[in-house]
Amino acid sequence: MSYAIREPSLHATPILDLRPTQMTLGMAEVARKRQAWRAHDPGKLAEFLAYHMAPVVVGPGERRYIIDHHHLARALHDEGVKSVFVVIVADLRKLEPDDFWGMMEFNGWTHPYDGKGRRCDYADLPKTIDAMEDDPYRSLAGELRYVGGYAKDTTPFSEFVWADFLRRRIKPKEARDDFAAALDKALALAKSAEAFYLPGWCAPRGEAERGRGKDGGKKMRAD
Repeated sequence: MSYAIREPSLHATPILDLRPTQMTLGMAEVARKRQAWRAHDPGKLAEFLAYHMAPVVVGPGERRYIIDHHHLARALHDEGVKSVFVVIVADLRKLEPDDFWGMMEFNGWTHPYDGKGRRCDYADLPKTIDAMEDDPYRSLAGELRYVGGYAKDTTPFSEFVWADFLRRRIKPKEARDDFAAALDKALALAKSAEAFYLPGWCAPRGEAERGRGKDGGKKMRAD
């Protein structure tokens, strides 16, 4: 697409100038990234930042919308880092707001859903990284991937797809008050046939066959 570019910015961009494209994040994952930052070789922190540039889309008003690495950006901010390097994925500054958000949606660059899985207006998206709210189910989905519950997948916002799956099966009190028990339950769910349609599903062979059906999934086809 003609508007798509990949232009690294050699000038540091303040983290709080980056506009989030999702409502929530998982604070447990933010905590994990904060720990990793602290454990990093102090002499190689600048190199780390150069290697982990934040992908952004330039929108109306020349605002820079971060479309990935929200957790890393929040972790760095909470650790006192003021700026990061960015890579400009697309320049849509000339579009009207409705057209801009239409393209963001089309490309899978935004996920305007709150901590209860409800769709929100684009105007309700947080204006800064530090204003993003915690979704314990996003934390649960992130930790579930770390322990092998499912494989990393290129599907946009795949962790949020898993978060919504878990949201319907694990009570909020469990997710918030007993994370370890909730993770055990999530792992069992992830390996069951119930999760067959989710990105990165990697259940044991028997469960995979149950999920797809004996005909290899043909019954799921609408055509």
